[in-house]
Amino acid sequence: MNTKQTHRLALIFLSALTLGTIKAEVQLLNVSYDPTRELYAEFNKAFSSHWKSQTGEDVKIATSHGGSGSQSRLIQDGGEADVATLALAYDIDAIHDKGSTGAFDKPLIPNDWQSRLPHNSSPYTSTIVFLVRKGNPKNIKDWNDLAREDVSIITPNPKTGGGARWNFLGAWSYAQKAFGGDESKIREFIGKIYKNALKNGLPAAARAGTIAFTERKLGDVSISWENEALLVKKINNNDYDIVTPSISILAEPPVTVIDANVDRHNTRKQATAYLEYLYTPEGQDIIGKNFYRPIDPAAKAKYASQFKNVKLTSIADFGGWEKAQKTYFADRGVFDQIIKSLRK
Repeated sequence: MNTKQTHRLALIFLSALTLGTIKAEVQLLNVSYDPTRELYAEFNKAFSSHWKSQTGEDVKIATSHGGSGSQSRLIQDGGEADVATLALAYDIDAIHDKGSTGAFDKPLIPNDWQSRLPHNSSPYTSTIVFLVRKGNPKNIKDWNDLAREDVSIITPNPKTGGGARWNFLGAWSYAQKAFGGDESKIREFIGKIYKNALKNGLPAAARAGTIAFTERKLGDVSISWENEALLVKKINNNDYDIVTPSISILAEPPVTVIDANVDRHNTRKQATAYLEYLYTPEGQDIIGKNFYRPIDPAAKAKYASQFKNVKLTSIADFGGWEKAQKTYFADRGVFDQIIKSLRK
């Protein structure tokens, strides 16, 4: 190639850059909670293909997983998440309340983050069930069986895991009805459950709990996300059964763009489209396929047979997440009080 040809190619390359026809790969980071690994592994591929076909642009998504509370603190402390897909709204509220850019102490996300996407920014729901060993050898049928002295339980730590907080509130909802709102009896009942959980320690997050139950063979029952229990049963159908309690709680995992980060990364357009794709028919189908409850009527109908009917309370019954967090899970809150009494 002579000098003239080389110069011409250089001009074409520079012109393409100027016109935006040559595009570098865009990278997004989704900081998520523990049991969404399989969901986002499939969803990320689908979105990348969709975005490429729509824009010609390559986008690569990395996903970080851990306990929802821990993941929230990671973002608050400067983690470079473009989006957060966490287990409960409080953990995203905390990103607004406690995280800042450092520049004029500006919040990482706006106060009204939950109003930016449909269904309070929750593109899927789930609930809490019991995963037991095949044949249910301890004959566990409902929450009251978890308080028996002969039962050993796996449930994560509510101080670090979002699913663990749903577990606690699911048990409290049952006890609230069983004991007619008598708080002393409710606390005693919850204490018996956590006494049985402390036999195995409290894993930091939901997937760690699943591993303790399925791989380390600890416990007689794992209090589990419904989607996680269904996944375990699909992979190991001959080893486990699922017990659906008489009362559980509606879990609504929310999602949001992390505004300060996407503006700094220049990824707002891609990050917004990524979350919006969760609400499309394609996204909702992937959600149902991965055992989360879709919100789209068509996907909901398609996957309805894999979900059991169960009476569900909601976080509204506890006054919303701000009140529930302060009452039950803050330092020296009800959970700490119960654990302290068990360790005396």
